[in-house]
Amino acid sequence: MRTKKHILGGCLALAALLHAAGTDAQSPAKDAISDGVVKIGLILDMSGPYAELTGKGSEAAARMAVEDFGGKVLGAPIQVVVADHHDNADQAATIARDWFEKQHVDAIMDVSGSSEALIVQRVADTRDKIVILNAPGANRLSQEGCTATSVHYTNDTYAVAHTLGKAIVAKGGTSWFFVTVDYSYGYDLEDETAAVVKANGGTVIGHARHPLGADDLSSYLLQAQQSGAKVVGLADGGDDITNAVKKAAELNMIPGQQIFVGLSMRINQVHDLGPATTQGMMLAESFYWDESDAARAWSKRFFDRVGAMPNALQAGAYSSTLHYLQAMAKAGTDATGPVMDAMRAAPINDFFAQNGVIRADGLMVHDMYLYQVKTPAESHGAWDYLKRVATVPGSEAFEPLADSQCPLVKK
Repeated sequence: MRTKKHILGGCLALAALLHAAGTDAQSPAKDAISDGVVKIGLILDMSGPYAELTGKGSEAAARMAVEDFGGKVLGAPIQVVVADHHDNADQAATIARDWFEKQHVDAIMDVSGSSEALIVQRVADTRDKIVILNAPGANRLSQEGCTATSVHYTNDTYAVAHTLGKAIVAKGGTSWFFVTVDYSYGYDLEDETAAVVKANGGTVIGHARHPLGADDLSSYLLQAQQSGAKVVGLADGGDDITNAVKKAAELNMIPGQQIFVGLSMRINQVHDLGPATTQGMMLAESFYWDESDAARAWSKRFFDRVGAMPNALQAGAYSSTLHYLQAMAKAGTDATGPVMDAMRAAPINDFFAQNGVIRADGLMVHDMYLYQVKTPAESHGAWDYLKRVATVPGSEAFEPLADSQCPLVKK
């Protein structure tokens, strides 16, 4: 005959088993997330020439994505860390190594600057960590520099060149002169665009290369003017392109007889300079805040937080962060391989891109847009600056996978 003691003991044992089972079922982070927290980082220019284009805006975009996702994934809290690399590739690499080896950062959502991105991409690959790149545009990031753990998300120099070059040559801009910043991103912008111009029957008269952060760009612009080229391609970015456009306006080159093309120009620079200074300029973008109801709604939220409308790099930081978190939830783990597989398998459909696809070389392919800056009379107020001239399908804008130099692509 069973005693009360036996019955009580059996109940306690059963309760213990049920508690243990319930605890395991309600703690997905214990098994799915390696250290109980998902930590993502951004290595940005927070104080230098690209701070306005990335900086606090890219940080805010990533944090918005985390908040919109709910602040947790697979039961684990999501943390965002940010560092300023001060436009130094060695510093960017040091930050990445420290984050991966000591700070338990799971993935990096962006790196400002192509030189910095190339080295961080390599650091991440050797540690089997994911890095997503929105701000840098160097084509080599998904070409010879590609890695199995990286995604080049927003655009690249090839897409910019093919969105701008072919259309402008077709409209009569057959002779070009480039004013180029003297580092990898500038070289790639110039080389890619020059190749498109020549392939479509145009000519490249010459180029003038200036150092990053040059104080006075007058001499370089005057070389462009004296060349007699129909088109001046500004193959630089950040403060450099702002200073170049400002000086060109002072020299009465904008508006003028030559067409000015901002190969990496963003809406931030148009806003800072104003349509009177930038009117008629041509630029290629993957996102404009006023293109759709969804884009306008998200951009208003961004504006309320940052005080400026987002550019494509910042919108890409939001979209790619959300895509990464969604992939982790789908994969059921924070392990790099399954998350990368889930990211590649899922199309990107949001306010940033429709039917975007991440290819084997890590490039996210999506439509690109050719814009022209409105005249002051055409603009209806602050941030209403661009009019779309053409839409270029992703299959035409980005380099065909068959031509890729990425060693991960099977020929």
